[in-house]
Amino acid sequence: MPCRELHVHPFQAWLYSFIPAPVTASWRERFYGVLGACLGLIITEGISHQALGSANPWFIAPMGASAVLLFAVPASPLAQPWSIIGGNLVAAFIGVSCSLLIEDRGLAAGLAVGLSIGAMFALRCLHPPSGAIALTAVLGGPAVQALGYHFLLWPVLLDSVLLLGMALIFNNALRRRYPHPHMEHRNPHKTSDPLPSQRTGFTPGDLDAVLAARNEVLDISKDDLEEILLAAEARAQQRHFGNIVCADIMSRDIATVTAETSLQEAWQKLSHHRITALPVVTPEQQLAGIVSLHDFFVSRENGLPEPVPAAGRVLDIMTPNVVTAGPGTGLAELVKLFSDGGLHHLPVIAEDRSVLGMVTQSDLVAALFHAGHA
Repeated sequence: MPCRELHVHPFQAWLYSFIPAPVTASWRERFYGVLGACLGLIITEGISHQALGSANPWFIAPMGASAVLLFAVPASPLAQPWSIIGGNLVAAFIGVSCSLLIEDRGLAAGLAVGLSIGAMFALRCLHPPSGAIALTAVLGGPAVQALGYHFLLWPVLLDSVLLLGMALIFNNALRRRYPHPHMEHRNPHKTSDPLPSQRTGFTPGDLDAVLAARNEVLDISKDDLEEILLAAEARAQQRHFGNIVCADIMSRDIATVTAETSLQEAWQKLSHHRITALPVVTPEQQLAGIVSLHDFFVSRENGLPEPVPAAGRVLDIMTPNVVTAGPGTGLAELVKLFSDGGLHHLPVIAEDRSVLGMVTQSDLVAALFHAGHA
């Protein structure tokens, strides 16, 4: 029996668009947003009142909208420090100027908000509550009118700085990334080539093209959107590769050295086992670093070729900060670490940092070959 297509009337589809999308934030994040906004506004208002005394106004309503962004969606580009400070100051300046130059309050209000949006776009400080700042400068009444351009400094700048300070303290205390950093995908080999993961499949260039075609403002940074898409792609790859993890492909019988091992002995181990790196372990067999062929010939201080003296110890040349994986790390994540991280070997450690094995590029190539032919 042929399948019947379901046709939705355009008007019905339009009505469906009013249904709100599900909220993806966890209950913990929702609680943090509520708590942060409460504390931020209460403390900001209190300090503003103490600082400005009987000055009126000492606190302005648009700060409530700013609090929603800074504490509920701190990852938003609209909630970043330059957005609130730059956006509020620009909007206040334009609002006061329109109020002083244009007698018609309605015309002044409309121009103030419109011009503020244009200026915030140009200065990359778009902050929706700043539109209310511009409106307050025009329609705030005699107290605001009397302040003139002093309105920029107090209460606007004072309130904005205090609320931002609370957001910085609160969000970082909860280990939220704030300010939200701009990600740079640098080639570890310091060349102009794209990262290996960006040469096939989904690339940043594809994202740029799609965003340019949509030609609309999104309340998410390009970096975050790219990170989400790459994470989704990694999950799809994990399904493709099945449940292959480090524990399945790593070498378990590995040669190790300690920090006190002589360089001559370490070199002999590298030569005897025909390998390029040795994990450096403590007496309890916990990972303390790694020493590779590269470390024997390149100075850590200046990066220049400099053969090390044979009388030294591993401690003198080893790399203490090591990228590692756990026994349950999946194949898709390993590909990302090796390709974009420029790694040749990856120690596999337990939760107590004891060394369980080592994964090399050869192990990864063999695993990918078998996974592709399974």
